[in-house]
Amino acid sequence: MTEPGTTPPPAPPAARTPATTTTAPPAASAPDTRVRPPGAGGRRRGPTLHETVLVAVLGVVFGFVYWAFVQLWAPLQILMGPLADLAANVLAGAWIVVGPLATYIVRRPGVGVLAETLAALVEVVFLASPAGPLLLLVGLVQGAGAELPFALTRYRRFGWGVFVASGVSAALVTFAFNAVRLGWLGQDLAMLRLGVQIVSCVVLCGLAARLLGDALARTGALDAFAIGATRD
Repeated sequence: MTEPGTTPPPAPPAARTPATTTTAPPAASAPDTRVRPPGAGGRRRGPTLHETVLVAVLGVVFGFVYWAFVQLWAPLQILMGPLADLAANVLAGAWIVVGPLATYIVRRPGVGVLAETLAALVEVVFLASPAGPLLLLVGLVQGAGAELPFALTRYRRFGWGVFVASGVSAALVTFAFNAVRLGWLGQDLAMLRLGVQIVSCVVLCGLAARLLGDALARTGALDAFAIGATRD
């Protein structure tokens, strides 16, 4: 046992050992930089370049698809006879399908509205739509109506029910817009017109968008987009 007046035995090695542990923190911080996944630092705020290009391509392609459905309008009126005035409501969903389709593929706010407006722009500028520049406003309204249910889920849910809701929402918003613009509310066929438009938009807009998106995803062509990353 050491006496009180004596100097303690040399213990520098024991005193130095804690100092050697000071090198551990730098080593512990290394995994933070290695395991950080791309884009994990924050929420995505806008479409990337390749997503924007895809939305533009969809808008152009469906601008021509919409024009093709316009060519069916007059023959359908003839076939419908006394209900010829409802032909536009029968085809209504076919003119909105690119909105939910673009939203399904990219899953970013605003892409449905953008795709629908671009399709309208193609109809006006390149295909000389008889509706003229007003069609741009129509496209914006249609895209907003179709995208609304996805926005309410914060672009996190893409089940069949959301696509049905997208069709119903698109039908109601566009019907309200056209009812004011074209005076539908005072007509005897107003409620029948609304019912036909809801069915058309659910089938040709909502459900058709889901089926088209799934078909394209199965080809592997959309693997670089959100729909490909979440595909079963």
